[in-house]
Amino acid sequence: MDQQPEVSKTQRKREMLALQAIGEELVAVPEDRLADFRLPDSLREAIREARQMNQRGARRRQMQYIGRLMRDVDVNDIRAQLEASRAGSAREVALMHRAERWRERLLSDSAAVSEFVSAFPEVDIQKLRTTLRNARQEAASEKPPRFYRALFREIRDTMSKHDLPT
Repeated sequence: MDQQPEVSKTQRKREMLALQAIGEELVAVPEDRLADFRLPDSLREAIREARQMNQRGARRRQMQYIGRLMRDVDVNDIRAQLEASRAGSAREVALMHRAERWRERLLSDSAAVSEFVSAFPEVDIQKLRTTLRNARQEAASEKPPRFYRALFREIRDTMSKHDLPT
């Protein structure tokens, strides 16, 4: 009597809906990050097709198909990859927020430059000062924010090289 207990129809339906929900998350992952996921080619292709579908019925059927394909893959591995992707996104957002705060401090307080240089010694000080001066002149003359954006990119790139924890 080595029989497996029979799974109820409701339980099977819950499991399929859970797989479809993971499929929805995979469809929402940007293409460049999806390339890092270890997925079978058929599932990857189904995800690409789902992204192009606009009609609700067609997309719903495609999501059911993705759920069906996911029965044959290790869902725990995909969940772990999704979690790692979310953590990466959170780090990027936190880095952008920190860079924005530094930019505002640098623009408003001239003493902040020395603080930034001491916190990030690998920064190109000459380039930072030039970009900062140009951003201030730009703001004073109400020109488009070219150097304001360049200052943000320079700060963000410096901070990402420094690899600060979130």
